[in-house]
Parts: sequence; C-alpha cells; structure tokens
Amino acid sequence: MRVSRAQADENRRTVIDVASRLFRERGFDGIGLNDLMKGAGLTQGGFYKQFQSKDDLVVQASAKALENGAATWAAVVAKAARKPLRALVRFYLSERHCHAKAEGCALAALGPDAARRSPALRQAFETGIKNHLDILDGLLSPTPGENVRDRSIVALSTMVGALVLSRAVDDERLSKRILQAAADGMLLERADDGAPHGSVQ
Repeated sequence: MRVSRAQADENRRTVIDVASRLFRERGFDGIGLNDLMKGAGLTQGGFYKQFQSKDDLVVQASAKALENGAATWAAVVAKAARKPLRALVRFYLSERHCHAKAEGCALAALGPDAARRSPALRQAFETGIKNHLDILDGLLSPTPGENVRDRSIVALSTMVGALVLSRAVDDERLSKRILQAAADGMLLERADDGAPHGSVQ
C-alpha cells in the first residue's frame, strides 16, 4: 500500500524522535536498525526510503535531541523569574536528570561518541553547544577582565562533565556527591545569581 506524503513525513518524525531517545539511552552503536524501527512501530524495510544511512539518522536524531535540550533549558529559565541560574543548575544536576538518560542531555549522553564520528555530526553538536552557551550568556555576568562567553563555557563544561561522571559510577553516594559538589561550586562562584548555596536536591 502506497504511503501518503503526509504519513511518510509523520513516520520520519517518529523515527527521529524515537532514535533521539534510544541513542541517548544506549549509545549510537547500542541499537540496530531493526530494533530502532520496531521501537518506532515501523518496519525496517521503510528505513532507506526515509534516510540515506544510519549515520544520516544519527545526525538528524542528535540535532533533534540537542534542539530539545536547549528548548528545555529555555523553559526552565523562563519559569524561574527570580533565580534562573539556580533553577537551571538544580534541574540539570539533579538525581532525576542523572537517571533519565533517554530524555536527558544529549551533550552528556552522546558528546564523547560524537567526537569520533562524522564532521556532519560534530557540526550538529557544535550548533547545540553554542545554543546552550547562548542561554548561559544571558544568565551570567562577567567579572572584571573576564568575557561572559568564557564564564558560560566553564559553567557548561562543569555541568556536562559532572553529569557524565555521575552516570559513570556504580556508587550511588559518589554519584550524588559529584552532582552536589558541582552544583554547590557553580552557585558559590556565581553568587551574582542571588542563589543560596544549599542542597540542589
């Protein structure tokens, strides 16, 4: 049966959405096309009508995940009129986010793999990184002699790095401590946000 253009477009969006979650949960090489298409409720036979290759899907799914991540950050900031930086740090460096790999940050979940992949994928990550930095630029004030973008780079590196490390250990207490220490350190250094330096949990 011939699929309509509208249905084909919907199927493509579904595959990209499902892939963006499964790649974050299992890694780019942690799931095959058959299981990926099954997760989208479609057959593997239709894959190559939608995408040139799995690498093509990797790029598009990653771009979607990164776009969603930046949108989530913007929503968190918008809801926190008084202390937006603290709200963002609390959200990002939380136990809930640590355990929500499939729905969480693509920078932490897939960044190390992206460094070893195609230029097209690295370009998608570069765009995603810049979008996240733009949000942080609006939350941080430069100190004398310091550029705000440099502060944003330090903040993003701290947040992503802490999330990666917290997910890499089996020791639950250490995992929590990594998240807490990174959050406390960020808020202490960036007291211009007006945030107290207590627990982020």
